[in-house]
Amino acid sequence: MNAEIKQYLTFQVNQQKLGVEILRVKEIIEHGNITLVPMMQACISGVINLRGAVVPVIDLSSRFGQGKTAVNRRTCIVILESSVQDESQVIGFMVDAVNAVVDVSSDSVNPPPQFGSGVNTDFLKGVGRVGEEFVLLLNVERLMDFNIDQDALTQASAAIEEEASASA
Repeated sequence: MNAEIKQYLTFQVNQQKLGVEILRVKEIIEHGNITLVPMMQACISGVINLRGAVVPVIDLSSRFGQGKTAVNRRTCIVILESSVQDESQVIGFMVDAVNAVVDVSSDSVNPPPQFGSGVNTDFLKGVGRVGEEFVLLLNVERLMDFNIDQDALTQASAAIEEEASASA
């Protein structure tokens, strides 16, 4: 069997090496002027003007619950195209630094590990091996689905209520 080879753009977020399929990447831009939008979720940094188009920017560090990205000279925004609810959408991911484009063979990609109910791995497509390193391969659509957080909270609340009524 021939293993399929896909290319991924790799980047750093809080010293974690992450990757997205290169075919999704429209461009990489310097971190610049982000306009804050009131009443948005904490992980949405705001919007940028990309040649006349309004593009939302998600702070991946914040999205993963690891605090805001500390902006430095290597911080940049990876502009991706995604499909959410059958609509094409352009979105920016703020990352600490962009690394490289790497080839990942389909036979070197494992499904996301299961850590139990306390750890959410919905954002991962899989874990790829590149040389001796692991790259966490992101599921872009799930990262942009902000209902995931609410679903997880609802499930956690139901589990706590069930446990409380069982011990009463």
